[in-house]
Amino acid sequence: MVLASGPDAMHTSADIAAALSESAVMVRRCFLLLHKRDLIEQRKGPHGGARLKLAPKQIGLGDIYLATEGDWLATDEPAISGLLRRVRRDGIEAMNETTLAQVLKRTRKHEAGRSAATAKKTRAEHHA
Repeated sequence: MVLASGPDAMHTSADIAAALSESAVMVRRCFLLLHKRDLIEQRKGPHGGARLKLAPKQIGLGDIYLATEGDWLATDEPAISGLLRRVRRDGIEAMNETTLAQVLKRTRKHEAGRSAATAKKTRAEHHA
């Protein structure tokens, strides 16, 4: 979400880790997975970091899931391997019906509503 919120800016792993209260090492591991799937570009150096390679509206949640989860529901068992491949394909298709841009829009709307509710509560407490 951090990369989608500023798609043209380079974001360092340290900045993203701080925003998410996570480890910078974990963020760099995610960068590696997203880079392998060609979803982000990375630059080294003092003005380096990572940014999305595509617009958030061009990236589906299934794309991100595939980049970070790998081969889930994979088996060599002939009796069910075809069924599991179909379930996996259908799951990815369903996830890709929602884009990163849609998630960002809903998240921002929710945060704005939460901020407004907090402000209203604060005003009410001051007037009480």
